[in-house]
Amino acid sequence: MFVTDSFASLGPVGPVARAAGDLAQAGAAARVESSAPASGQRGTSAARGPAHTGSAIQLQGIELRYPGTDVPALRHIDLDIPAGEVFGIIGRSGAGKSSLVRTINLLNRPSAGRVWVGGTDLTTLDARGLRAARQEIGMVFQHFNLLSSRTVFDNVALPLELAGMKRADIRARVLPLLELVGLAPLADRYPSQISGGQKQRVGIARALASQPKVLLSDEATSALDPETTRSILALLARINRELGLTIVLITHQMQVIKQIADRVAVLDAGQVVEQGAVVDVFTRPQHAVTRSLIEEILPQSLPDSVYAHAARARAALPAGQVGQLLRLSVAGDAAGQPLLSRLIREYGVDLSVLHGQVDDIQGHTVGALTVFLSGPAQAVHGALAALQTVGLHAQLLDLPGDVAQAPATADLRETVSLQG
Repeated sequence: MFVTDSFASLGPVGPVARAAGDLAQAGAAARVESSAPASGQRGTSAARGPAHTGSAIQLQGIELRYPGTDVPALRHIDLDIPAGEVFGIIGRSGAGKSSLVRTINLLNRPSAGRVWVGGTDLTTLDARGLRAARQEIGMVFQHFNLLSSRTVFDNVALPLELAGMKRADIRARVLPLLELVGLAPLADRYPSQISGGQKQRVGIARALASQPKVLLSDEATSALDPETTRSILALLARINRELGLTIVLITHQMQVIKQIADRVAVLDAGQVVEQGAVVDVFTRPQHAVTRSLIEEILPQSLPDSVYAHAARARAALPAGQVGQLLRLSVAGDAAGQPLLSRLIREYGVDLSVLHGQVDDIQGHTVGALTVFLSGPAQAVHGALAALQTVGLHAQLLDLPGDVAQAPATADLRETVSLQG
């Protein structure tokens, strides 16, 4: 389905939808032209039909090695991005994020593997076919890349001029886009006369001018202040929600992923080391790089004072009682339940909250609490088993002196392991 089809189906639900409806009418002729088979395509049967027909983007076995380098930029990349999803790709500097996003539109041609966008295998296309396919892939850049000698209107119109569209049709396409991104009153201004956030809105409007099916955002907010970043992400979320556009976000900021992405892939040294739903990755990170990246959102490390407090509390326990420091991860429905107070009542244990943080991610309450659980050994064992059955993930944390208390600690670990 073309983006213009999505535009027309929205109905009068607000300024974004009204702008989209205008775009649908303005782009009718262009849609007929673009729906014709690309004359530069080599072997239509080979170029169509990814493994999953509901996918907007599929990468299979992608390898990328730049000329003159021994270390591959990308290794063994397999990704499947459903249509209409906001998909985040995150990693440290040098992880291969920009190399990967440029492979999606074949600005980087992979050394091995296949790239499907909208059901077409881009790696099978010749130069002419690839130019046609790229019209369905919009891209937003970190540094805006606006032409200083052109107005806001003319910067957005540039790709349409290059495509040979008539001036009247360009105007009918661009004006609704400027309304969509909130820049209609600034159409005649030059880049030097607008702010950084407004420049990025121009970049977004320009990327949408060709009515793409996919929008690639390469660190689009990294040069912006936090408030402007939130406004740009809110705009992208509205575009995704109301136009059904698939968006791929490249970023090194987990805050960006938290605010807008449905799923995320974590990249390290050119490889995807972890991927999944944002809530799952945030609450149960599996890889060390992931844990490091989400530290700013949900801290994974604990202050030394927490361990010191727990050690003192355990040393003060009377004979016959045991104590254990736990990290409890919670998400979804379990976050709103009185689970800890229930444990105290039903098992007669003591529970002290030593550290914690609760946040909202994509409408889901997620958090982590570090608690010291103590009481008679049998009661503590029962409480640990109960934690696992009610949707909490419990991680036992070592304290100084655990070696000396090896039997009790081992029993507690076995309890969690059997129930987890």
